[in-house]
Amino acid sequence: MNPTTHTYKYTAAFPLESGRSIQGFHLAYTTYGQLSAKKDNVVWIFQALTANSNPAEWWPGMVGEGKFFDPNKYFIICVNTPGSCYGSIGPLDMNPETGSPYYKSFPFFTPADMARAYMHLQMELGIEKIFLGIGGSVGGQQLLAWATMNTSLFEYMVPIATNAFHSPWGKAFNASQRMSIEADHTWATDHPDAGKEGLKVARSIALISYRHYDAYGSTQDDPKEVIENTRSESYQKYQGEKLAKRFNAYSYYTLTKSMDAHHLGRGVMEAEELLSAIQSKTVVIGISSDLLFPVTEQKFLAAHIPGAKFTMIDSIFGHDGFLLEDNQITRILEQLTEKK
Repeated sequence: MNPTTHTYKYTAAFPLESGRSIQGFHLAYTTYGQLSAKKDNVVWIFQALTANSNPAEWWPGMVGEGKFFDPNKYFIICVNTPGSCYGSIGPLDMNPETGSPYYKSFPFFTPADMARAYMHLQMELGIEKIFLGIGGSVGGQQLLAWATMNTSLFEYMVPIATNAFHSPWGKAFNASQRMSIEADHTWATDHPDAGKEGLKVARSIALISYRHYDAYGSTQDDPKEVIENTRSESYQKYQGEKLAKRFNAYSYYTLTKSMDAHHLGRGVMEAEELLSAIQSKTVVIGISSDLLFPVTEQKFLAAHIPGAKFTMIDSIFGHDGFLLEDNQITRILEQLTEKK
């Protein structure tokens, strides 16, 4: 059984939280497995920042035959985030108003905007209930935004290493990454490859926030004879090059702005009040060594979602633990859904 990628198109004007509006959008999404006759086996996975819509590729320990999210049991849906470069609307797409690519003029989607876009896909697919929604980091932000808009949509909800509103600390990291892109002299041009060198530096900054002191100590330590060209330096450069080969600076710049704009309490109600209306059976997962989304943020979520449980996974890998600690996450999910 193989994942299948589809494209959903919405043609009407779509207003954004920024006050701007976009004339239609398209979403690339992947499905894996078969929808049951009762439509009660839907799992909606919200993607990581620079991932695509196929979670079997970037979350291989969790998604696939014999894994917790087994397509023989579940109908798995994952949407490529608007603003990304893997099939959904993004900065390199044509602006219908100008006939040229958006580039820097792309009107970024907040996590709440993303959730509202997904609602149209949900209706198109005829799905009234989602068995389980799960996402880490910015994926968790999208999940929470959607859950506060439709409080009974998800039977089970699992936000991982995420928050109700993005912190000044997180925004500072993202701002530094965008400054790196802006410092690349090619960023002044309108070209698909503009900002590539800055993107490499941005990724290097991001990795320091994604990982932890102990993770670098475990994987990048040098023999005492080494005085330059260290493993850490090589690793940072490698990761920057790796991302620049598969991503573009416009999408990266846009998606960091999306993350910064996350705030469940924007509007007429505070975040606490919105969280308190969620009816899903919820477990909120934090990571012991997460520097970017510390566990205090997940404890806040669990304290305000009725009946929610907070659980912490022990990992040296920092924020990236949500992509790497498959066994611990699997055990938590098994306990959450064991009666189903």
